[in-house]
Amino acid sequence: MATASSRRAVLRAGVAAALAVVAPMPTRARPAGGKGKRLAYLVSDLRIPFWDIMWRGIRSRAEELGYDITVFSAENNARDEFANVAAAIRAGVDGILLSPTNSAAAAAILKLAKDAGIPVVIADIGTDGGDYVSYISSDNRDGAYRIGRVLAAKLKARGWQGGRVGIVAIPQKRDNGQARTAGFMQAMDEAGIKGGGLRQQVDFSYRETFEHARDLLAAAPDIRAIWLQGSDRYQGALDAIAAAGREGQVLLVTFDAEPEFLDLIPRGVLAGAGMQQPFLMGEMAVATMDRHLRGMPVEREQKLPVLAISDDNIEAEMQTIRRNVLGMPPGP
Repeated sequence: MATASSRRAVLRAGVAAALAVVAPMPTRARPAGGKGKRLAYLVSDLRIPFWDIMWRGIRSRAEELGYDITVFSAENNARDEFANVAAAIRAGVDGILLSPTNSAAAAAILKLAKDAGIPVVIADIGTDGGDYVSYISSDNRDGAYRIGRVLAAKLKARGWQGGRVGIVAIPQKRDNGQARTAGFMQAMDEAGIKGGGLRQQVDFSYRETFEHARDLLAAAPDIRAIWLQGSDRYQGALDAIAAAGREGQVLLVTFDAEPEFLDLIPRGVLAGAGMQQPFLMGEMAVATMDRHLRGMPVEREQKLPVLAISDDNIEAEMQTIRRNVLGMPPGP
């Protein structure tokens, strides 16, 4: 796993490389938003379904409002992220929508964009500092707290409240990762359920998720649930539970959702999911930038609720899940 010093070194190198290819640009007045204007979406990794869904929301609203939009995916690589920043600035885009790899990188990107006179709307993750038009996020702490309460109720219904809960976490250097862990652990503490360890994801692969879940199960044999702070590698966690001979003995809950969850949650394969609304968030990011470019006021901080979904409420929330969470057409 990369150390904090090595991550800082990569960040410094990325900033230096971006500065080397982007000449300082004077701040300039940009025309009102709309037809013929260009936006760039800088995203950490478009291969992850959550970001792909957000991109679809961004693209849908951008096309509706008459913007040309280009996406730049860093594929979770800090150097590529800064190369993408440089490319967007060289292209002279009118606005940047940003979903950074982490909060430290966001602050450096904001500095580069400010020097180039390009406004930025942040969509999720957060930043350690810097100037931006608006920060649109999910209420990660509240969403994690509410899915934690769902899990606690299911554990108590089975008489498993004496067991532990392990966490396969997104990087805790991210603001949203810290918020998710804090909210979830608050729910566990209130229910008197103890933690069973935390492992952080780095490459977000199936193998990594499988190994983290396997190691949690081995380290704490009394684990009765695993909380995966993402969704796309849920199968890795399920397979680890099966490989440990613990099917039917360990619950799995996630943050975010996949189309398969529309079937897996009602069947009880998954105990539940805290579902962000990335399609809606993407739409809001573009609409916010559009208002700013038109000289209209915007809210600096905007938070969307996270849906706490289980077999108890999935049918009632189905249309919202299909559109805002998964970016799918309405169901029958």
